[in-house]
Amino acid sequence: MALSVVDLRGIYTAYEGGDRPVIKGLSLSVDKGEYVVIGGPNSAGKTTLLESINGLVRITHGNAIVCGLDVAAHPHEVRKKVGYVLQNFYFDPFTPFTVEQVVMMGRYGRLGLFNRITKADRDAASRAMRLVGIEDLANNTIGTLSGGQQQKTMIAHNIAKEPEVMMLDEPFSNLDFRAREYLQGVFKDMVRGGVPILMVAHAFDWLPDVPIHLVVMNQGRISCDGNCRAEEVEEIIRKECSVA
Repeated sequence: MALSVVDLRGIYTAYEGGDRPVIKGLSLSVDKGEYVVIGGPNSAGKTTLLESINGLVRITHGNAIVCGLDVAAHPHEVRKKVGYVLQNFYFDPFTPFTVEQVVMMGRYGRLGLFNRITKADRDAASRAMRLVGIEDLANNTIGTLSGGQQQKTMIAHNIAKEPEVMMLDEPFSNLDFRAREYLQGVFKDMVRGGVPILMVAHAFDWLPDVPIHLVVMNQGRISCDGNCRAEEVEEIIRKECSVA
């Protein structure tokens, strides 16, 4: 039987210098082609869950296997295989990198021994920019863009990476309805291609018409882990939070 893309078994995680775990005894399995929505109240551990999967938070107990790799032993290798769009990022207006350069940075984990950019790398970056509709911004420096344009650039950066799993933390906070709807179509196509999506969100009226793997978190633990329809997500989360 094929291994899950994400396989967490009884993990506890803590930030450096912290004396208490943020994630507590959490187990979660995510297979190829799943669309996972992670909901719950503020400070429930949703972002920390994504950081744990990506090897950014110390796993103190339990086992975490992501893309076939032990996260605790090989965090850098895991991050090469995982796309991760952060919730909060900021580019100084004087950041010198162009949109094209930032998107191309998503390919760095795939570059060979001499770090030479190939035609395949350029094609992947161009494809990603075209896919999210920012090809006309390729030569603009990222610090001069609007918040929504920067967000699209970071999504393109991670798509260019050709990840085995894509994680997004509130990816639509700076985008209008049309952009949200369009990008959901992009993520839906990724799921159809076998790449699982794990998305932390607070609003759910834009979810695509695909089966949803819903994970509800409370106080560093999962209180609900199951499948539902997109239109059921908000009601289930509300019920789970009211009884927590």
